[in-house]
Amino acid sequence: MSMIGEYARLTADEFARALRDPEWAGERVRELVEAELEGGGGEARCLDTDKAWHALDFLLTRIGFPVDVVFGEESIPGAEYWGYTPPRCLTPERVRAAADALRATPVERLVEGVGPEDLARADVYPVVVWERGESLEYATAYYEALVPFFGAAARDGDGMLMWLD
Repeated sequence: MSMIGEYARLTADEFARALRDPEWAGERVRELVEAELEGGGGEARCLDTDKAWHALDFLLTRIGFPVDVVFGEESIPGAEYWGYTPPRCLTPERVRAAADALRATPVERLVEGVGPEDLARADVYPVVVWERGESLEYATAYYEALVPFFGAAARDGDGMLMWLD
């Protein structure tokens, strides 16, 4: 089984309800995912970073990124596991801070002075990818997807849920 990094944007009202009712949050996220799978149109409300989540965390942590956009910064009281972890979140204010920092951080800065061997040495999941010497473009492509996703969430005043599935 693979561990996939997952994100869901919730409106401010949905976010407030999710913090009070994590069971409802799980149902709402399933609805959002199904709508997107059916080609619901409009801007994406959900995003995944496949197995690149750990590499993104490694790269962002090493440059002192100011917001935890991989694991979130707050737990959701009473939330059960959604796959491998319970969901965590970023408030709308922290989503805005993340969006600003993402926009200000070019992808080149993430990988400056880092190669796949560094990720392999650090035991970054999935280690086999980095041990084979595969390009960091696998991770940076997902970083480049996070930038507009967080930007749209910030513009709309959304909160964010994230978890490993």
